[in-house]
Amino acid sequence: MVKLRREWGTAGAQLAKWRREPVVLQSVRSAAAATIAYVVALRISPESAPLTAPLTALLVVQVTLYATLTTGVRRVNAVVAGVVVAIAFSVLVGLTWWSLALLILASLAVGHLVRVSEFVPEVAISAMLVLGVTRVGDTAWARVLETVIGAVVGLGCNLLFSPPVWVGAAGESIEDLARRVRQLMLRMGEEAAGRTPVAHATARLHEARRLDHDIIEVDAALKQAEDSLRLNPRVREGLLHRVVLRTGLDTLEICTVVLRVLARSLTDLAKAREPEPLFEPQTGAAVERLLGEVGDAVVSFAVLVTTDVSISAQSAESRLADQLTTAAATRDKLAALLLEEVQRDARQWQLHGAVLTEVNRILDELDTEHRSRRLLEELDRCTREQRERRPRVTRLRRRLRVPRPLRRNRNRPTASRRST
Repeated sequence: MVKLRREWGTAGAQLAKWRREPVVLQSVRSAAAATIAYVVALRISPESAPLTAPLTALLVVQVTLYATLTTGVRRVNAVVAGVVVAIAFSVLVGLTWWSLALLILASLAVGHLVRVSEFVPEVAISAMLVLGVTRVGDTAWARVLETVIGAVVGLGCNLLFSPPVWVGAAGESIEDLARRVRQLMLRMGEEAAGRTPVAHATARLHEARRLDHDIIEVDAALKQAEDSLRLNPRVREGLLHRVVLRTGLDTLEICTVVLRVLARSLTDLAKAREPEPLFEPQTGAAVERLLGEVGDAVVSFAVLVTTDVSISAQSAESRLADQLTTAAATRDKLAALLLEEVQRDARQWQLHGAVLTEVNRILDELDTEHRSRRLLEELDRCTREQRERRPRVTRLRRRLRVPRPLRRNRNRPTASRRST
């Protein structure tokens, strides 16, 4: 009996986890929207199998409400444009091999003119499907009707069932990137503390270069999260969320670039000193300790960026400040040791200075005061761009004396995001 209860408890926990999983929610919403669109189209459309409606609903229901709205409008626009082109060709020339070529060219040109973005091929597809049937008029308007039904159902499903906020997934991607950076720093520090063959140093350099691909993946996840915050009724102060995550990723990207330069410097130092160790034993131990402390600070920074405005965020900021202070003290000790080495042997003083400079740059990027200034600048830039893009809304807000929601957050810019 106890075993059965445990199994039921495990199954219930797994089901609850799946219910919160964004991918599962998106799949259920898309399937439901397509089914509802097909049922509605069966009652309204003259076609016996109105598959255009569920197809449109499936494509319109995107992972974010903002993408759904923009996609729905563009898709309906593309289908209507294709139907109009098909009607014109059916009246003038009909369907032949050369008229089909002209139809495709004209449809693609019209698609670019009406600015349907990625749905330019949909204009040509709609035109060909409509032109290829006998009853052009009835089929054309039936296709338009089915497209409108699918788009309306897709938009309605997103309005009634708000799409998931992908901030959590983006935050996990940022933290994973920070942990990969830390692991690479730890390996570089371990090798710097002893004799480092050139092949090992080169391998670390290749690992640092591969972090660029990780940045691209995290950037894609962050763009999806930014779209999920736009026009989402469950989210307050979406601009603050977007700015915090975006500036956090920018900082990590700078750190990965500097880390790649550091790996390059250590590789050049390994080539210059082979078969000798990179540093003296005491200096190598200081380099290992410093890189470990900087790696810990990178992870704490990522946690701070992705943590809610709460006691957890305050503790994360305090932990980051302590780690940066400790790393700065270790850096000062390393600077003294490197100076002694250079005074004894000045052959690689440029590379020694480069190692210290690159570590300094990472510490400066992670500094909380530096991040606060950057956040304020980015928030001011974004609000200024919003006022320039929507001057009428800005003037109306001033007349009604509606305060901007971002003003009350200016005193706590290092926090990451609110609970949604």
